[in-house]
Amino acid sequence: MKETDEAIYAKDAAGYLPVFNRYKIVLDHGEGVYVFDNNGRKYIDFLAGIAVNVLGHAYAPLVKTIAEQAGRMIHCSNLYYTQAQADAAERLVRLSGLGKAFFANSGAEANEGAIKVAHKYAHAKDPEKSQIITAWHSFHGRTLATLTATGQPKYHEGFGPLPEGFDYVHYGNIEELEKMMSAKTCAVMLETIQGEGGVHVPTSEYLKRVRELCDEHGALLIFDEIQCGMGRTGKMFAYEHFGVQPDIVTLAKGLAGGVPIGAFIVTDEAAAALHAGDHGTTFGGNPLACAAANVVLDTVQKEGILGHVDKVGAYFREKLEGFQKKYPALIKEVRGMGLLLGMELSIEGRGIVNECLEHGAIINCTAGNVLRFVPPLIVKEAHIDELCAILEPILAKYAKG
Repeated sequence: MKETDEAIYAKDAAGYLPVFNRYKIVLDHGEGVYVFDNNGRKYIDFLAGIAVNVLGHAYAPLVKTIAEQAGRMIHCSNLYYTQAQADAAERLVRLSGLGKAFFANSGAEANEGAIKVAHKYAHAKDPEKSQIITAWHSFHGRTLATLTATGQPKYHEGFGPLPEGFDYVHYGNIEELEKMMSAKTCAVMLETIQGEGGVHVPTSEYLKRVRELCDEHGALLIFDEIQCGMGRTGKMFAYEHFGVQPDIVTLAKGLAGGVPIGAFIVTDEAAAALHAGDHGTTFGGNPLACAAANVVLDTVQKEGILGHVDKVGAYFREKLEGFQKKYPALIKEVRGMGLLLGMELSIEGRGIVNECLEHGAIINCTAGNVLRFVPPLIVKEAHIDELCAILEPILAKYAKG
């Protein structure tokens, strides 16, 4: 028997660690770009589980594959081979142009693995080569190492002592990075496009110079594509837009369409630093997650998704830029690529998010004042029109003060 919202809220308050500022709705199921709450109310979903549900909700081929794989085997540990895992690794290596893949359970685990690879690789050259440089306003995860890699002090408070060896530069400031790097730099770790920090897109010149600096100092270049990868920008990997190849790239979120998974992919040279026992996972890369990942990887590649993201992303951006022209005092900037778009406001954005929810639209605010739009990659122009019809009167209201 389905419980009431109030009963679920009370049960959650009694039993769940209170670390989320949840919205007061109970979601029950989804279909395509829509989700439905416990009472049957429909919402258009432009958050997609925070860039996770790339094929939307209840995508039939994904559901079918998950059910079939669950009926055969969900888990067997990494002491044995499975075809699903071998197939997923082959796909990621081929698509990325890198050498070896490893599967984890989340983005934070993928980034932890990337950090470990970088340290192991550098240690063989010089045991003191341990500095990892990341960017202010970055976000790399919630474990202690990835929390420290995250260049946002608010996330560090109360969790010390934090691991040593991390330094921060302003994203896009190449002179600052040049001054900070040395022979002791182990790696530079950047989100190819900063997501949680407010949707910041670098220039090609910046990333190319970062690549050059890493080569000059014998440091690895790590691109965190946990949010911006998996076709979200109109290419499988966001770094393809910039003509720069990393030594390590990390993925999660959209990789399995909602089934928990993470991955890091490394060059053969970096991979050679690790040997049996140097890294591991119990659940990572299990047959269920990898079977789901194979469906997503194939669908994004073969169903014209990347070209579709380019087209509808440009349409959506044009709509948002139209709002900026109409309400210039409220909207400072629209930025992003493909279907990773941000609208920076001159005010805090949570009120707008709340009102959109009341009117049947799920969006998100990050960095305090940036409305972030990361809908399923299957979203259509008609869905964008539907979202904008809800959003515009709310923006108009806030623009009037």
